[in-house]
Amino acid sequence: MTALSPSERLAALRARLAQAGVQGFIIPRSDEHLGEYVPPAGERLAWLTGFTGSAGMAIVLPDRAAVFTDGRYTLQVRNQTDPALWECRHITEEPATEWLKAHAQDLTIGYDPWLHAAPAIERLKAPGVHFGPLAANPLDAAWADRPAAPMAEAVPHPIGFTGKPAAEKRAEAAAALREAGEDAVVLADPHSLAWLLNIRGGDLAHTPLALGFALLHADAHVDLFMAPRKVPGATLAHLGNEVTVRPREELPHALDELRGKRVRIDAEATPAWFSDWLRQAGAEITAGEDPCRLPRACKNPAEREGAHAAHRRDGAAMARFLHWFAEEAPKGGLTEISAAAKLLDFRCALPLFRGESFPAISGAGEHGAIVHYRVTPETNRRIAPDEVYLIDSGGQFMDGTTDITRTLWTGPGAAPATLKDRVTRVLKGHIALATVKFPAGVAGPHLDALARRALWDAGLDFDHGTGHGVGSFLSVHEGPVAFSRAARIVPLREGMILSDEPGFYAPGEYGIRLENLLLVVPAALPHATKPFLAFETLTLAPFDRALIDPALLTAAERDWLNAYHARVLAEIGPQVEEPTRAWLRAACAPI
Repeated sequence: MTALSPSERLAALRARLAQAGVQGFIIPRSDEHLGEYVPPAGERLAWLTGFTGSAGMAIVLPDRAAVFTDGRYTLQVRNQTDPALWECRHITEEPATEWLKAHAQDLTIGYDPWLHAAPAIERLKAPGVHFGPLAANPLDAAWADRPAAPMAEAVPHPIGFTGKPAAEKRAEAAAALREAGEDAVVLADPHSLAWLLNIRGGDLAHTPLALGFALLHADAHVDLFMAPRKVPGATLAHLGNEVTVRPREELPHALDELRGKRVRIDAEATPAWFSDWLRQAGAEITAGEDPCRLPRACKNPAEREGAHAAHRRDGAAMARFLHWFAEEAPKGGLTEISAAAKLLDFRCALPLFRGESFPAISGAGEHGAIVHYRVTPETNRRIAPDEVYLIDSGGQFMDGTTDITRTLWTGPGAAPATLKDRVTRVLKGHIALATVKFPAGVAGPHLDALARRALWDAGLDFDHGTGHGVGSFLSVHEGPVAFSRAARIVPLREGMILSDEPGFYAPGEYGIRLENLLLVVPAALPHATKPFLAFETLTLAPFDRALIDPALLTAAERDWLNAYHARVLAEIGPQVEEPTRAWLRAACAPI
């Protein structure tokens, strides 16, 4: 079968829209689970537009079409889409609602209720524009060579890594339902299934999930809607008698059985289809958060120790890579793909490693300014001497998930003073966030500005959040917390893991980002009048001294950096071979 060209795909979709009786259609990045990462069968936005970023949305009208994405992808979306077919819009500065208001008056816009949360549709509605759910997705009908749904097996995740039996988790979540007077909750997020049932899977490339849906009942019983062939006998035995595996086709019937019951829906995390069906079935819908979300974010002692262990191993791989890069980069023989592949090789040799936590962002020179750049054979470029190289990568280990970014100077010459100024300002912001102590009740958005202050002082900024939550052998991007002005106000709690990754980007020249993961811990403030929290840095890898201007650092910032590097040397040095250990001693020497 010959693949359709971009213009043919758009024409095929428009023909299907006409058959469905609508004039427009919304195509989100997410799949039926509303997550960031989707299997090939869920890559609808990429298939239609060519844009492969992890966040975005397209709207197709009879005579025009647009792709909306955030500041991380403004360069990438223009590079990957055909300007003759697609307008590119910044989703915050040029909202989709305003675009619809201007171009879709008196038109009916269709949407797939499986692919959108109900509040997301409400936020899109504009005066004079009509919206309607469609029973079948017209894009799927046009996508003739769409891949099959993934069918990897769900497997038990050992108690030594989870730290708590699934039965205990189910009992606690069910108790929360009973306390709220609710009979059941819809779980549409596969991360919740993984955490609640202590299972993992292989349905996604970088996040160990078994895709499915569930109903958790107030008696702690779970109806798990997943293809039975994905649940082998060992997993059935692990799940026990209180978990019933049912094919997804039984979901409508199962919801019909909730007639007259009070059912919790986490509206932002659940496809609109569920609330639509439950209302028709006669259930009473109550609004509330997925009861697994916050407990999942607050890592228990076993998960915290797993995070420490995973980062110690990952630090050894990073040290080997940074040593190798320092020797090879000045020769000019590396490429973005070969450098990322070498780091993956080092990680693959580590115990409990199960894959990358996301596709490595390996960007040299101007490619580093594309915040979520993904190198391909077509874009792969040589890493030249005397330029900036940005590597953002992570690993999925059975005991933890890692995510680290380092910005490196390729040498052999000295880095320009302006570049060192920018890198050091990013580092100052990183340190400001890593060292803050704050009262319980403070949320990520309250702290975001700390990481920007040094850049703001110079009239500079970066167009993405400062950090995101991270799972435990789950998603590298985990809610509900984040360091971002746009994030929800969710107080930080002990045991949460977040990234600290301020940056600066000069389009067409270079990108800078410095990222460690932080664990929320109690603060040691003996005279505090209320509970305070602080951060413990989990990531263990040196920052590139060639890009740091010590004169811009305060005494306290230098002390932090020197103490951090001393810790890196003490914890990582014994794990690596003498040539790397010698390089590490120099890289971690006091500034």
